[in-house]
Amino acid sequence: MTSVRIILSKYFEILEENIPAKYQNCKYIPVEFNTDNSLKILWEKHDSALKNIKLSEVKPEQSLLDLKIEIANRIFQNCCFCERRCNVDRREQSGNCGVKQPGVASEFLHIGEESVLVPSHTIFFSGCTFHCVFCQNWDISQFNTGLYVEPLKLASVIAERKAQGSRNVNWVGGDPTPNVLYILQTLKELNVNIPQVWNSNMYCSVETMKLLQGVIDVYLTDFKYGNDRCAKRLSKVENYLRIVERNHKTAYSNGEVIVRHLVMPNHVECCSKPIIRWISENIPECVVNIMAQYRPEYHAYEYDDISRHVSAEEVLEVKEYADELNIHQI
Repeated sequence: MTSVRIILSKYFEILEENIPAKYQNCKYIPVEFNTDNSLKILWEKHDSALKNIKLSEVKPEQSLLDLKIEIANRIFQNCCFCERRCNVDRREQSGNCGVKQPGVASEFLHIGEESVLVPSHTIFFSGCTFHCVFCQNWDISQFNTGLYVEPLKLASVIAERKAQGSRNVNWVGGDPTPNVLYILQTLKELNVNIPQVWNSNMYCSVETMKLLQGVIDVYLTDFKYGNDRCAKRLSKVENYLRIVERNHKTAYSNGEVIVRHLVMPNHVECCSKPIIRWISENIPECVVNIMAQYRPEYHAYEYDDISRHVSAEEVLEVKEYADELNIHQI
């Protein structure tokens, strides 16, 4: 079986200072745009720059990262960062995610992530695009508890954490999706070579996935459900499979991917196995973490099927199925 190091080869190259993180290259891709350009024109310039990447030897007056920030600022005022597409002006009100201005709930060196990531500088945002009835981080995901930190200040904290031994910046939540503009603004202020990890439920819009292209090195995804019925009932989202499958394919094309799947009680046949099968057929050269940590939290006890801990037998059945399909497990 292919080793994790080979699958995540570019991530390791960044760690070893052999190549720059993508966001750093983004600062050296010159573009020309005006703030009075239409959003359509900005997207055309954006897509052209990504298709024909040419790095400048010096930082240009306007870079692709600057352009991404301008586009994200437009979206922030008519929000469609996720596929709920609330279209609210986030300067004035929050969307379904509960996020108006970004709120950092916590940041620290996390040693409980996948071994290739730790110690990982996790930056947890409050608010989420999902409303999972079993959420284990419900205290920050379902409530706006975070504090706004100036991008320049957060960039200095990231640099300090790298000096302390962090291997990456891990944007998480809740979910990072509502905070795309803020993340890009922070990266503009950041000047250390460190991989960027997008830790998300992957309910991002097409627009967000395009903004992440050329910025994110590793997509640390949460693939929850194998059908739309379970997604709607347990996370209150529509069209789950179409959106999340699309975004996994995009992530797979544009970066390196670690898929997390939390095995839930009574959901092996309807969710776990279909997800594993889809991965084997569509994004085979990724790393998969089949997780056994499920426990009833938040409102889970109100749902009979998920009101107990997952059994060892259920987790083993999923892991063995993944082995049969030659999934690269971590």
